Parts: sequence; C-alpha cells; structure tokens
Amino acid sequence: QLQLVESGGGLVQPGGSLRLSCAASGFTLDYYVIGWFRQAPGKEREGVSCISSSGGITNYADSVKGRFTISRDNAKNTVYLQMNSLKPEDTAVYYCAARRLLFSGCLSPGYDYWGQGTQVTVSS
Repeated sequence: QLQLVESGGGLVQPGGSLRLSCAASGFTLDYYVIGWFRQAPGKEREGVSCISSSGGITNYADSVKGRFTISRDNAKNTVYLQMNSLKPEDTAVYYCAARRLLFSGCLSPGYDYWGQGTQVTVSS
C-alpha cells in the first residue's frame, strides 16, 4: 500500500525552528516530485515548497523563501522541510505529496499521493 507519513510538527515559539519529515512506504520516491503544502483554518491549501526527483531543482512560495529549505534523501526514502525563523502566520497543517517526474507547476496541488498531515503551531 502506497503511503506518505509526515512527522516533526509541534508547538514552537516565533523565531524558532522545526524540521518536518515525509517518509514513504510501499513505493520508492526516486522518480517522484515531492511537494509540501499547508492549510490554515478557514484558508485554502497552499503550496509551500517542492523538489524534483533528483533533488537538483527546488521551488518555494514567496512567503517562505529564505526561511524554509526542502531536501531529500532517496536512500532513506524521505523528504525534509527545514523551517527556520517561524512566524505565527506559518501555523497550519502541513502535508507532503508525491507525483511522478513532472516538476513544472509543482506548487499547485495536482498530486497523486498525499500524507495525513502534521500540525505546526507557532505561538508564544
């Protein structure tokens, strides 16, 4: 069974850091583009960052550029989202998603597989 599982969310103070992980089971991520999305209460799901299958190309939403870093370790079948300088407006449920090969438009939610999400709360 193909599955994505996010972890690493939690409560953090403004200015703090978290690292989210997205682990795949039932399939290998080698040929998949991975995207991170988030959804805050009452808002639409938005693309945060995405990474090509090789890890050589990345993209970020303007709201997180310079603060978030996406990376992948295909040997561990895992993708990461390092989040620094967190702000209260980063509070949301964060989801990872996977689709084969197509990197273009990867911040739009046209993905085949989705995780269940992990809550990130930034508050003092």
